[in-house]
Amino acid sequence: MSDKISQYQYLRTLSNIITDSPAPLDQPEASIPTTAGITIGVFKDCHHIASGLVSEVYKSTSHALKVIVETHNVEPHDANREVKILQSLSHISIIALLSTFRDREQRLVLDFPYMPLTLAKVIGTGNVPERLTRSCFRDCFSGLAYLHDQKIIHRDIKPSNILLASAHGPAYISDFGTAWHPVYSLATEPTQHKVLEVGTTCYRTPETMFGKRDYGTSIDLWAAGVMLAECLRKPPKPLFESRDANEDGNQLGLILSIFKTLGTPTEKSWPEAKKFSTPPFEWYQSFPGKPWEELLFGVDEQARNLVERLVSYESGTRSTANEVSNCSFTK
Repeated sequence: MSDKISQYQYLRTLSNIITDSPAPLDQPEASIPTTAGITIGVFKDCHHIASGLVSEVYKSTSHALKVIVETHNVEPHDANREVKILQSLSHISIIALLSTFRDREQRLVLDFPYMPLTLAKVIGTGNVPERLTRSCFRDCFSGLAYLHDQKIIHRDIKPSNILLASAHGPAYISDFGTAWHPVYSLATEPTQHKVLEVGTTCYRTPETMFGKRDYGTSIDLWAAGVMLAECLRKPPKPLFESRDANEDGNQLGLILSIFKTLGTPTEKSWPEAKKFSTPPFEWYQSFPGKPWEELLFGVDEQARNLVERLVSYESGTRSTANEVSNCSFTK
């Protein structure tokens, strides 16, 4: 039985919401639609649940329908490439694309199994149980290892793109709208000249903000490490401060937060940055940074060391997805 089929069948056996999860995750009566839904293709009673830059997402029973509402590609968003990438994938920790079709307005629609939770929603409750953290990142690292073995870069790893089938997992990587593929992306993004405006808010990598266009899969590991640190903190709190993407100064603010947190980089601590189009060494006041024992106070040493191996300025020294998927923390 394929991963895609088993994932879909598993979802159909779930109740809409988990019965043994804490109250904030239950989605009680307030989540029950109070108005009639719309029809999308053959799917009846579809209710809006999320919005993106180029798409709207609707729920219809056990399906999540991603409707592409922006027909002109907003770089690096490309719905047709997203479909090609998803159709080429088959992994238990990556959301399955069940089908695609055109609605009555001829908009492209991507059909996925509906997942009742995201890691972002769990973080929003103010408590991420250690058991869930371990299982969620085991799944996430496993999915990233599968992608990276094929030289695919997700480029938008963040809590809202980690879907959960229940409050205990399993977890699935979703949203490949800005992913880079070594074949499908080459026409618009050569390997040595990729788009820099990738990632979201505090999960963006420092090398893309300083002009490194030949970045690789390690940008996903930085984002995963930042996400892991957020889950480990009690209560959960982002490692870096960042404004929304549409706010003025959001990138400079994030850079300053990274420097204040990790310390201002030097040519010794970030040697690859000497070749960047905009080197970071003489722009800002020098900050000493904070020790990981303070940043992740009270966190198990094993988990703290894992974050430190991922959230590293020098991209070549970050642990790979294969390495961390087999580490003892995620066992």
